[in-house]
Amino acid sequence: MSAAVSSVDRVEMLRPSGALRADTIELTRRLVGADDWDAIISGFDTVCQEQIFAFAQMRWPSVILEPNLFYVGNVPVGGVLIMIQRLPGGLSSIAIAKWAPMIADTQHPEADAIYSAMVAALKAEYADKRGMLVSILPHASTDPHNADYAALRGAGFKRGYALTYPDRYLVKLQLSEGELRASFDQTWRRQLNKSEKNNLRFEPAPPEQLGAFKSLYAAMSERKLFPDFSAFDTLDKLFALDPALRPALFYVYEGDTLVAGAVIFKAGKRAVYLYGATNAAALPLRAGYFLHFHIIQWLSQNTDADWYDLGGTDGFLGLHQFKKGMVGSRGVITPVPPVVNYASNPLAYALGVGALSAREMLHRLRRTLSRANRNIAQSDQPLPPLDRQFS
Repeated sequence: MSAAVSSVDRVEMLRPSGALRADTIELTRRLVGADDWDAIISGFDTVCQEQIFAFAQMRWPSVILEPNLFYVGNVPVGGVLIMIQRLPGGLSSIAIAKWAPMIADTQHPEADAIYSAMVAALKAEYADKRGMLVSILPHASTDPHNADYAALRGAGFKRGYALTYPDRYLVKLQLSEGELRASFDQTWRRQLNKSEKNNLRFEPAPPEQLGAFKSLYAAMSERKLFPDFSAFDTLDKLFALDPALRPALFYVYEGDTLVAGAVIFKAGKRAVYLYGATNAAALPLRAGYFLHFHIIQWLSQNTDADWYDLGGTDGFLGLHQFKKGMVGSRGVITPVPPVVNYASNPLAYALGVGALSAREMLHRLRRTLSRANRNIAQSDQPLPPLDRQFS
């Protein structure tokens, strides 16, 4: 079972150097308990589902979870939920962080220095002191240059594996309705206009109505035969979270019939499309266009999010075309960087990278075998080249 080190086990004063203004930042690192962690990071600008303790505990039950909070004085400025994966035979361990480190305030004048200082702290604790490989998957950036990836490479991390289809599709929020409609590609906007003539109704739904979404999702999965590698079985845990971190649930009805639904992570500055489901009538009704248009408006009016992350495509060209049209002229299509790895000890590096490579090969084999099943929907999107900044 997953475990966490309880409240304030270690305190470390850190004054890193070499990064942008990092020599002016003095951080305190504290390991905190699960409840404190989730409560505090709920207010972070770059909070994400993978960094929530309650989610990670269910999604990856075999790892040890260590929630690292970083403070300047008494103010939390960032954090990293580290997952400790022990290698077989106790030869070594890997310290894994997904979509991290997180920044509490992306507008902080020393946000870049805080990020670099947190990276230095992770290296000092997990690589230098405890002899582990540190493996980090940074966020996709809304800027053309991924500063987080560059900071990690500048700190000595080496490039690891990259996602097969790394592009993420991000819609710009906080636009007026007129600006939003104008931002869509012409074809996407035309489909939206048609959907609005189909007697559809959009409604936010309470957590008690999650069962209807599960039924809709199960029926869609059986109908479309998409391979599902998601964390759908964690939904109940996510909807049991406190309101700040709890996802939002939305439905679209034709009359009284539920035709489409979506689960959206809404905390922080980047809302994320987690799951969607439709029935067989949704396609001719263009219910997906209607659903996402109203989700975008709801997020702009009810959250502080600046971006709506639609996720990737898993290699399906139809999804690429649909999401690209929604991103339009004001959003961005941007790649998730490769994983980066660091170890102070060459043996720890070799063992850790070897284990990660073996796991990645198993994942790719599983996907290859799923594609060999002709009853399963097949990916048809061309493989994209690796972005030059990650080469």
